[in-house]
Amino acid sequence: MNMRAFICGCTGLEFSDDERRFLAESRPWGLILFKRNIDHPAQVAALTGDFREIVGRANAPVLVDQEGGRVQRLAAPHWPAYAAAARFERMNASPERKTELVRLSAQLMGQDLRACGIDVDCLPVLDVPAPGGHSVIGDRAYAADPEMVARLGGAAAEGLMLAGVLPVMKHVPGHGRAGADSHHELPRVEASLAELERADFVPFRALAHLPMAMTAHVVYAALDPDRPATTSRKVVQEIIRGAIGFDGLLMSDDLSMKALSGSFTERCDALFSAGVDMALHCNGTLSEARQVAAAAPVLAGKARDRAEAALARIAAPSGLTVPVDARAELESALAMTG
Repeated sequence: MNMRAFICGCTGLEFSDDERRFLAESRPWGLILFKRNIDHPAQVAALTGDFREIVGRANAPVLVDQEGGRVQRLAAPHWPAYAAAARFERMNASPERKTELVRLSAQLMGQDLRACGIDVDCLPVLDVPAPGGHSVIGDRAYAADPEMVARLGGAAAEGLMLAGVLPVMKHVPGHGRAGADSHHELPRVEASLAELERADFVPFRALAHLPMAMTAHVVYAALDPDRPATTSRKVVQEIIRGAIGFDGLLMSDDLSMKALSGSFTERCDALFSAGVDMALHCNGTLSEARQVAAAAPVLAGKARDRAEAALARIAAPSGLTVPVDARAELESALAMTG
């Protein structure tokens, strides 16, 4: 069945009649959920099942941003709170123990997601924070050391996959130096290529084998002074595909963020021309989503191959069950970080 190379959002806890018609006609590859779409487990399961029925694909992916800390879409009272990434690095524990707990935390989160039909999590955050970087990343980053970011980010990806959930590493090639929040304006990074190679690229290069990645709406003056990574053919082809070595499914960050300019048609044209495989539109506004759908090509060629390869890595949850007391163990270990 033909599908288009975009992921869309929706506005509420269930689909409106207009949204149902849009999904059936536009055939998006996937759906992304936010807090506005989430009430309780049975409702989320019904929504995800409804989406797959409307688009006619039992394996149509449903995504969410479930990181822990500030970014947690499935939350109390029906889901437990999870720690922000930075809390693991602050633990008075060995790197091996930190790695074990990050993996466990991600596996528990993945089990929550999988239970209600969500099978892709936009995690791990592999951005390396730098002095002067905006707090939009902040404690969402695992550490200031690129090698530790790679280690803990890799553990998070492993934990999700143990639960049968696909990870998406973000924000490639790195948002940690950005001095502005790309939700509200276009950040510009002045670091040299050597500086970026030495720090920002390291976690992405180490985890380039992961199946999916999300671009950064950030201008890197040393790479392309005129375009953010999402719409820069040079950054996508020479850096993300080349220097970093990522050949998985590359999706954009949200097209409705104010870092990007132009109509939604122009934004889509620019990102697909750059070589990004998949457009992401999050806010559920149908007038915008229709522009994205019209501009998104039918998923074909290498982009379709990458999408199919990614979905093929969504496995049934591992037979390695989490011990009953694992959540209590995790909470006890984290409590010691303050």
